[in-house]
Amino acid sequence: MEKLTENMIHWAESKLGSTEYAGWCLAFIEDALEISNHIEVFGGDSAKESCELYKDELRGGVPERGAFVFYDCLCPSDNGPVNWGHCGISFGDGRVIHAWDVVRIDDYLAIEKLTALTGDHPKYLGWVALERVLNQNPYQGRVRE
Repeated sequence: MEKLTENMIHWAESKLGSTEYAGWCLAFIEDALEISNHIEVFGGDSAKESCELYKDELRGGVPERGAFVFYDCLCPSDNGPVNWGHCGISFGDGRVIHAWDVVRIDDYLAIEKLTALTGDHPKYLGWVALERVLNQNPYQGRVRE
């Protein structure tokens, strides 16, 4: 698990400052895990939906290293604001790397002070261990073609 975590975090850090994932936080954390480790994972279509998949093991407090960290957050859509949520990857020391306007690092609670395009602010929901994310995955360990 440690190798998967370190690969994922290293890949995510290589994207710092990039606008490539602006508005695509879930794609960012999934790509960090998948691309860096040559595996596929299964999650929801949004950060909020993924959080719901893992709610059985959603924890509060400072997230552990490699954890997926989740927030409620209203995002713009064609039909008005929708709670698609927000997410990032924990460094284990209170910092989270996530895709907002750019890929950036913030304290997990300071993310609540960011302002979404809707004017909303993310609300911390908790975190799930990487191990739980992988257990959700029917393709765990499958090498990507």
